[in-house]
Amino acid sequence: MTIEEMIGMARQRDVSDIHLSEGMPVAFRSCGRLVDSRIELSDDEIRQMILGLLPVGQRELFDQGEDADFALQTPDKNRQRINVFRQQGKIAATIRLLNDHIPTLSELKLPKCLKDLADQPRGLVTGPTGSGKSTTLAAMIDYINNSRAEHIITIEDPIEYVYDRQKSIIHQRETGVDVKDFASALRSSLREDPDVILVGEMRDYETISAALTAAETGHLVMSTLHTTGAAQTIDRIIDACPGESQSQIRTQLAGVLAGVVTQCLIPTLSGMERIAATEVLIGTDAALNLIRENKCHQLNTIMQSGMAHGMHTLNRDLSRLVAEGTISRESAKKYTNDIQDLEQYL
Repeated sequence: MTIEEMIGMARQRDVSDIHLSEGMPVAFRSCGRLVDSRIELSDDEIRQMILGLLPVGQRELFDQGEDADFALQTPDKNRQRINVFRQQGKIAATIRLLNDHIPTLSELKLPKCLKDLADQPRGLVTGPTGSGKSTTLAAMIDYINNSRAEHIITIEDPIEYVYDRQKSIIHQRETGVDVKDFASALRSSLREDPDVILVGEMRDYETISAALTAAETGHLVMSTLHTTGAAQTIDRIIDACPGESQSQIRTQLAGVLAGVVTQCLIPTLSGMERIAATEVLIGTDAALNLIRENKCHQLNTIMQSGMAHGMHTLNRDLSRLVAEGTISRESAKKYTNDIQDLEQYL
């Protein structure tokens, strides 16, 4: 079996991830659950399959002991994101199967406020990693691409979705291939006349500072962080910065933040698909003032009372999905970050 055949089989079975590991059976992730793929390969076949995936430059890095991150396009034009790593002296790989088309925000059943955020002429929009964010951000970029003429620059690691030109010009830059890193690409992008900048991830102070500067100078900047809630996102941005810079970063953030959207993917009652539960913070004057005054712990109150602005907490959205019969109460309790608050909603 070739890797293309395996990926094709996985797509037919509506799989989101393939796990290949020496000494272990091939596993698929479907609707959020790991299942046996029923594919039998020897350890040597798995090893050769994984090594055969590595591009030349990534193979050199991998041989030096680093993990490899790259994208693979199969002959059917579908793209996959691949991470190759070592564990207990053996080789393993995780293959994320990306959608064969970019779904719309409506198809993803995401709140209307994401369109509103994408329509902002400037500001900073952030969201989580690992919870369908690539697809959500791609849907936002594609919405802009289809609705107005803009110059969009994406900085990704690796490039996942490739956009067809509609009304906008889109330049996609891959770290390690087209540019050294996120921060240097951000600084360079300001000289490239962009309207919208997508930063794959704000990993460090240098990238955060460059993203805020880009937002301050009149660009719409979208990015992601590893967080589980809107308030935690603000804290994470500030905590990633040196102590002497945190006051300045807080002030900058309060001047440009358009919104924070966090999401988690939850299996539906049918068990056949997953749906996003979201938490939305909009950069209203009240919210930005709390950020400026270092009172992020009060942002939940702003979200609870800000429905007119498109805001809601994760628990409100979880309870809505339960009430609609989309997810179970047990699933809602599993994904909440405040079980007692959720119980009150339910």
